[in-house]
Amino acid sequence: MKILYDPDPRTTEDIFSTTDRERFFSENEVAVYDGGDRESFYAAHLPLAEVLVSQQPMDRVLLDSAPHLRAIFNVETNFLPNIDYPVCLSRGIHVLAPSSVFAEPVAEIGLGLALSLARDIHSAHNAFLNGHEKYGLESNAGSELLSRSDIGFIGFGDLGRALIRLLAGFRPSVKVYDPWLPDGYLRRAGVIPASLEEVLSGSRLVFVVAGITTENRHLIDGSKLDLMQSGAMLVLLSRAAIVDFKALREFASLGKIRVATDVFPEEPVAADDLLRKTPNILFSSHRAGALPQTRRQIGALVLEDLDQLSRGLAPVSCKRAQLETVSRMRSKPIEKT
Repeated sequence: MKILYDPDPRTTEDIFSTTDRERFFSENEVAVYDGGDRESFYAAHLPLAEVLVSQQPMDRVLLDSAPHLRAIFNVETNFLPNIDYPVCLSRGIHVLAPSSVFAEPVAEIGLGLALSLARDIHSAHNAFLNGHEKYGLESNAGSELLSRSDIGFIGFGDLGRALIRLLAGFRPSVKVYDPWLPDGYLRRAGVIPASLEEVLSGSRLVFVVAGITTENRHLIDGSKLDLMQSGAMLVLLSRAAIVDFKALREFASLGKIRVATDVFPEEPVAADDLLRKTPNILFSSHRAGALPQTRRQIGALVLEDLDQLSRGLAPVSCKRAQLETVSRMRSKPIEKT
């Protein structure tokens, strides 16, 4: 297939294994953007391209200059508001993101953070290093079991479903708030549909795993955090903008809730940010999905769907943009790999 290839800010080595990289370039006719005048490069190669691997803006004018285009792969893995999705979908151009590759690694670290909050593993470790450790029952004041506990989810996409699989052995009762999914779908997944208020007030542990949209910025503000049970746990894994961090810091500092977060409103976090000194927060520096083997799965999914397209079949491995929801997504593009 004829491919215009511009994966920036990802790199080829970042997203393809050696074997997959060889396949990608040997089985396709690939025009590679390697710097210089991007506008001229696109003007020269878009008219012939069947596939675009890029996160660059694609408006109607650019799409009109690509009469053979069949698919756009965003290997940055987010659906960004820089594509004319109605034009793409009206022309049958698949807009694809291999975002599911991050679900399992983020779910694993989410479970680890939750276990550390529940059993205070991180604090016990620090106390031991400083010679202030406690033993036995005395060391477990405030600890609790995840087994057979009440757990809540805000959002239930790829990440939420990956977490449910990991939690199965704990046999929890799980309530889910996801306004984009019907109750029947959630029940078939083995969870209980619930309102946001029911999830927050009825759970000892809440996972925030929803994507950021036009509708949920600061969805979890002070009034919502006030619904949580005393000493309950909140694990933030998806997007920082869903939570009002000022309110989050206040509730954690007062000991009302315990928090773990892998994401922050601004990254990197400033050295003098008060958040760093807030008690009852377990920090992870946006590292949950950043594993080399995970990123190389991006290229594997791209190759799978390129094979589908070459055989006249619909792509199945990458997530496909849906007009009803993609216009509401508000993920920030990554700035580096």
